[in-house]
Amino acid sequence: MELVSIFEFVNPNTIRIKGTRVGIEIVIEKFLEGASPKEIQRHYPHLTLKQIYATITYYLFNKEAIDAYIETGYKRTEVAYEIQRKNPPSGVKRLIKIKAQQETQRMASVKSDNEQKSNPFPS
Repeated sequence: MELVSIFEFVNPNTIRIKGTRVGIEIVIEKFLEGASPKEIQRHYPHLTLKQIYATITYYLFNKEAIDAYIETGYKRTEVAYEIQRKNPPSGVKRLIKIKAQQETQRMASVKSDNEQKSNPFPS
């Protein structure tokens, strides 16, 4: 069996472990953090040890390319986050507005409570 047969190359930006929705970067990041294959499997029990070992092996034999792949993924995520942060969907805008209104009400309530406490002899 060829090692790459364990993976699904969805597009140049997405490599998954075949039969799952788990990107190889998930396993690789855990491995680079010092997790053993068994520890990785405890976090992702639907992955087999064979899949985990294959992912680690693929990474070790293609380190430069996979490091670049992971870095590109981080950059794409950061760009997408910034775009969404600057122009959130209408539902998110509505929630932000509601949260701001609640915070304004809370601050007004705190101010009122403080004023009542600082004036021991109300008129």
